[in-house]
Amino acid sequence: MSDSEDYEYEYDESDQEAMDAGSGGGGGEGEEDASFEYTDDEDNQNNDEGEVALENAYYNAKGERDSGDLDEARETFESVIRMEVEQNKKAAGVAAGDDAMDVESTTTASKLKTPLKFHGPWSYKAIKQLVKLHLRSLNGSSAVRDYERLLRVASSPDAKISPNAVEKGVNNMLDRVASLINNSSSNADTSSSSSLQETLAQNIYDLTLKAFHPTSGIAPNERLWFKTNLKYGQLLYEMNETAKLQWVIRDLLLSSGQPTDILEGKTTSSSSAMMISSTDNTSTGGTHVMEIAALQIQLYSRLKDTKKLRAAYHRAMSVRGGIPHPRTLALIQELGGKMHMSQRNFDEASQSFFQAFKSYDEAGDRSRLRCLKYLVMASMLHASSINPFDSHEARAHRDDPEIVAMTNLVQAFHNDDIKTFEKILYKNEGRIMDDEFVREHVADLLRTIRTQVIMRTIGPYTKIRLAKISKSLNGIPVEDVESLLVSLILDGKLNGRIDQVGGVLVKQAQDAADTGPSSSDKPTGKHVAVGSVESRNTASIQRLIRALEHLTDAVSNVGPKTTFHQQQIM
Repeated sequence: MSDSEDYEYEYDESDQEAMDAGSGGGGGEGEEDASFEYTDDEDNQNNDEGEVALENAYYNAKGERDSGDLDEARETFESVIRMEVEQNKKAAGVAAGDDAMDVESTTTASKLKTPLKFHGPWSYKAIKQLVKLHLRSLNGSSAVRDYERLLRVASSPDAKISPNAVEKGVNNMLDRVASLINNSSSNADTSSSSSLQETLAQNIYDLTLKAFHPTSGIAPNERLWFKTNLKYGQLLYEMNETAKLQWVIRDLLLSSGQPTDILEGKTTSSSSAMMISSTDNTSTGGTHVMEIAALQIQLYSRLKDTKKLRAAYHRAMSVRGGIPHPRTLALIQELGGKMHMSQRNFDEASQSFFQAFKSYDEAGDRSRLRCLKYLVMASMLHASSINPFDSHEARAHRDDPEIVAMTNLVQAFHNDDIKTFEKILYKNEGRIMDDEFVREHVADLLRTIRTQVIMRTIGPYTKIRLAKISKSLNGIPVEDVESLLVSLILDGKLNGRIDQVGGVLVKQAQDAADTGPSSSDKPTGKHVAVGSVESRNTASIQRLIRALEHLTDAVSNVGPKTTFHQQQIM
């Protein structure tokens, strides 16, 4: 017999046995095997059909949502949840009404401690869509109720939701809530509506923090809890809830193992050592320190607490090994630049704004244009001859509509073209004056360029009328010209006197010894090596005496207003 004939014989025999078993002619173990295989196939088919039904119902609900039938979409999403719960209960051999933890849920805090059974991935997706619908319609109570249900499903092992999916879903919800607050503030909603939205946001964040608390949460997740606290702190900052923000910062400091005395602006040697050791161990520790410091810097900047702001900024800049998000680093640098500006340290402010601009640019954030404006302003106040747009990072944005006006402003500044400079400011080209921080420093900008124009105007003359200087400064009052000249004289930048009666500035030519520190006053390496301490002190005192005499002459020549003070000095 051939192989093919043998194969056919075996096939026919096994087929006949199966037919006999199916007709009841057979028995024993073969009958049990055939019956088991038949039952398994039937269960798989039922499961596949149930999965297809859930998927179809879910996407039908999304279609109803997209078409604007929100009420029907809610009902269909709820039917998806009920359908999956019934399927899972049936598979587990549980009757439909035997378990109290079904679809409905309350908002009591005790419920958040218990996961929901028999809910699967389709229930998780449907509940997430329900929360979005409630947020769209600003139904706060329903949104909180279903969001709590979402957290309970996410924490259930029966649902089999991956940690990444949970984190992504929660972050999306928190971002949606934050956008509600931002939109309400930008649209100038009524106080009652804004209050409801703030209450909704705080309830959503409170539920999230309770659910993922590292020790007492229903689904402990330290990383997600920390990130949620950071988002909550940022939201409180935008809501101007400074008291609550301080408590959030305190919780973050404790969770990251940092001393809380730095919250009060105190940085003792022990707390500094503890902070350094915690940041040196891992890059995560350093990143957490910088993220917390970013919140603190925002808080102290709003509270105008310069001491604590400076401490938080230097602490963030001293972190080693941290890898924060570029936007976090940019925020720290931007507020640090504003701090330097308030201290009139324009050089360091320029450096901080430039670093902030590069970090925002790396993150793809439009705030880079704002920092570029601040960089230009700080460079002008520093009277730097370097054009900020000479760097290749800034050059790429010089044709942006918001930056063109700043480009023209810089060009007018370097050309001492005060008419064009003031025209750009007063016409608010490029909405320069819409920025509150820029408006605070407009007076300093005008004073800086006017000083430059004065020095250029009086350069060729020994005597010059104040009216002529006023004309070169675009016709400002003579009194303002006198004020600028007095400042230049007292700062030692101008050697002269003002004849108020005649309205004339008289420049004085003096010997090198009387014009302040010169080459003969500067100690050379030889003098430093040979001269005694006493001789160097005597030379310093003599220079101080000459400077005081020069100051006295300048003040006494201002006019009759200083006669009384001259007599007092005499």
